[in-house]
Amino acid sequence: MSESPVPTARGVAVSLEKVRKVYEPNRIVVEGMDLQVNAGEFLAILGPSGCGKSTLLRIIARLLEPDSGTLSITPDNPFQTAYVFQDAHLLPWRSVLDNAALPLELMGIDRTAREAKARAALALVGLMDTESLYPAQLSGGMKMRVSLARALATEPRLLLLDEPFAALDEVNRFHLDVALRQLWQWHGMTVIFVTHSISEAAFLANRAVVLTRRKCQIKLDRQLDLPLERYASFRTDPALAAEISHLLEAMEEE
Repeated sequence: MSESPVPTARGVAVSLEKVRKVYEPNRIVVEGMDLQVNAGEFLAILGPSGCGKSTLLRIIARLLEPDSGTLSITPDNPFQTAYVFQDAHLLPWRSVLDNAALPLELMGIDRTAREAKARAALALVGLMDTESLYPAQLSGGMKMRVSLARALATEPRLLLLDEPFAALDEVNRFHLDVALRQLWQWHGMTVIFVTHSISEAAFLANRAVVLTRRKCQIKLDRQLDLPLERYASFRTDPALAAEISHLLEAMEEE
């Protein structure tokens, strides 16, 4: 029942070799990390709180420099990566449209072109009729959709997400999981999604990595034996439950 590769994959390949990150005083957060992510892959990174998941993602995003080891992204272009944080981080004085268009504005794209791209991205996340609203007028789920649209507006080849739906209620979180999975299927970008939710990781990803509690080392690297198409009803599928069980067992081991 394994899924086939995404035929229109346009993502990048990511490789980490012997990556190490130490915070003062002498607190080793990442030690000897070797990880290869294929172009167009959807990888979920799981682990307990404080295990170094976010640090690892920031290293991949080049927001942090490793103390040793190498990171390579192929092909490499600084404008191809988009990062979605745990908080939406919308600018309160800018409309939904202007928030979604912000990275394009910073890239120097003219107003007509950037607004067209921003509107297309808002349509992808189901916010076509909200472009004139401001963040204070949005629910938490809508704010996260704008944050996701802002990332998608740049048409990234690498999409990094750091527990972006963790603060949302279960219904909104579920709808955004479904939307994100569909966007990955349509666009074929490489997605690396950090989460502490085992069920979310299994539903979203085609591969999951479970990290150890200390030094952010890989405890389990598993290709999920699940179909490509995953609709709302798939939440109760026995195959999904089996994969959740595998991941839960790894998370519980110490």
